[in-house]
Amino acid sequence: MPFAPSVPHDRPSARASPAPQRTRDPFFDNAKYLLVTLVVIGHIWGSLLPAELDTVRGAYVVVYLFHMPAFILLCGYFSRGFTGRPDQVRALIARVLVPYLVFTIAYRALYTVIWGSPFALTPTEPTYLLWFLVALFLWRLTTPVWQAIRYAVPIAVAISLGAGLTGMDYELALPRVLMFLPWFVLGLRLRPEHFHRLRTPLFRAAAVVVLLVALVSAYVMAPSRDVRWLHMQYSNDDLHSAWPDYLVTRMLLFAASAALVAAFFALVPTRRTSFTALGAVTMFPFLTHGLLVQIGQAYGAGDQLARLGAWAVVVTPLLGVAVSVLFSSAPVRRVLRPVVEPRFPRRLVREQDQDQVQGVRGSRASSR
Repeated sequence: MPFAPSVPHDRPSARASPAPQRTRDPFFDNAKYLLVTLVVIGHIWGSLLPAELDTVRGAYVVVYLFHMPAFILLCGYFSRGFTGRPDQVRALIARVLVPYLVFTIAYRALYTVIWGSPFALTPTEPTYLLWFLVALFLWRLTTPVWQAIRYAVPIAVAISLGAGLTGMDYELALPRVLMFLPWFVLGLRLRPEHFHRLRTPLFRAAAVVVLLVALVSAYVMAPSRDVRWLHMQYSNDDLHSAWPDYLVTRMLLFAASAALVAAFFALVPTRRTSFTALGAVTMFPFLTHGLLVQIGQAYGAGDQLARLGAWAVVVTPLLGVAVSVLFSSAPVRRVLRPVVEPRFPRRLVREQDQDQVQGVRGSRASSR
């Protein structure tokens, strides 16, 4: 899962001694790496859906029920300190908006090369997986609003359901921004103790049962269900559903997603693992793996994987892990850091904020 850097809570000063670096919680880094790997796997499985493999389709449904909600919930959790200070807004622009614009060009250029489509830039219409960066930018900007009001989660749920009853266009990925909104707002309301409560043996045992029931149910029911319900961008008219049926189905999906999100966090390792460090650099595999998936689709990789039949549901996760590790590796990060983690241009910083920026850079340099 791509995560913009957590917002600073204190204003560093150039005169102040560097603050000690906070110890990262391996639980959250483990969760972030596992989620971004599920994103990669989910996109690979998506390319296999036309083959109508029940095992792949069932696994796809289960993953799409919880991986984006969990992803977005963590984004909200790590946005709790966002108040709209200038340094926070600059970080948001540099780490979310700029990569969005750069990779919009990259994906459009790739489509021209592999599909022969005309090269046209429409930044207000997110391409492929880049909708998430637009959503994250808008969600984080509205954080002070959700922090200031009561009943924020129920209000967000009402907005989400209402959005599905409209025929809005895909400008700025607004359908997804609004339909996934409750998970971001819920993340804003969570505290560390909420995650700790899921780490008991009882919750972990229950989580295994929840996941097994979900997999069996999805395998049985997925062939007759429209997976577009899981993408959170289609209205009730698009899904050919009367509005009462639509609202009931969406509420059931919320409940199923909540159970699976809780099960996922209950099973995430709490200690340091071989992949913990990769959880700090999830933006790299998130932004880049889609290029590889699109190339694979253009040149028939999905057809080759589909020939594996039911074994595709086993092979593709291994492929997804390999891709996420590759694009998280140090050589790839060194090459892509200027566009994935750019610095905000010093010349665009207001004069009264210059000392603050210098202090932040000094603190980062000393922590390395």
